[in-house]
Amino acid sequence: MTHDVAVIGGTGVDTTVYVPELPLPYADTYAVPPVVDRIGNTGSGVALGCHALGLRVRLVDLVGDDPQGRFIRAHFADRGIEAGWGPAPQGTRRSVLLVGPDGRRTSLFDPRADPQERLPRELYLDAARSARHVHVSIMDFARHVYPDLAGRDAATVSTDLHDWDGENDHHRDFARSSGLVFLSETALGARRDAVMRGILEAGRAETVVCTAGAAGCHVLDSEGLRHFPAAPLPGPVADSNGAGDAFVSGFLYGRLRGRPVEECVRFGAVAGAHACTVQGTHEDPVTEKALLDRV
Repeated sequence: MTHDVAVIGGTGVDTTVYVPELPLPYADTYAVPPVVDRIGNTGSGVALGCHALGLRVRLVDLVGDDPQGRFIRAHFADRGIEAGWGPAPQGTRRSVLLVGPDGRRTSLFDPRADPQERLPRELYLDAARSARHVHVSIMDFARHVYPDLAGRDAATVSTDLHDWDGENDHHRDFARSSGLVFLSETALGARRDAVMRGILEAGRAETVVCTAGAAGCHVLDSEGLRHFPAAPLPGPVADSNGAGDAFVSGFLYGRLRGRPVEECVRFGAVAGAHACTVQGTHEDPVTEKALLDRV
């Protein structure tokens, strides 16, 4: 294998706006600190986070022939991350992130979705064949790669459902077709444990990890349902954007190093805590040395 992780889909550009409070009350105009365009979206976070931890990463995605697409291509090229790009005629995905003083955010996501778009098959097949692990972002076009991944060991395919409510059909294929499933408890409430069990029982999943921010995370696997605490923050909160993607990259680092799930969770928690202390979504992911020193 020439790569440790292949990331399929999920790049974009984030426009970050730091606002005085969230939710933002109506006003005609707010004066805000400088508005910044940065690399964003979930696939970017996992790829950049894994790369910073010393893993060999390859990323494939659809981007537009526009300034945002060129920005994304240059960002990955400058960091030496191998990438393959297919055309997105409707343009590159974008988000506007409203970030409050406490680091919480509201994301306004423009998916630029086209129901007919597909990743070129040769692009993702080549990436998947060369990688020990494949992480599939929940872009609509990415669900179509799963039939070609069915022959892999389920444990080597992961996805992140983010704030799935357990019902939205968009996420269902991803939940049922991946061996390692991440999600947030944000929209689950009292149904959290039932949704986690449903993922384990209805598809290929062997491990389900549900993050809960400062409350840590919950893991369901053959050992049962367990809770793990969050890692302490290494500094003041600056921006919570990208913390979930950082958690995934830390967890995958542990998994690919053959560590038990308890250590994988610890790596993920430390990576996520680091992300909360850095402005931007994926500007400065934790390095392997810093991760191991803090763990």
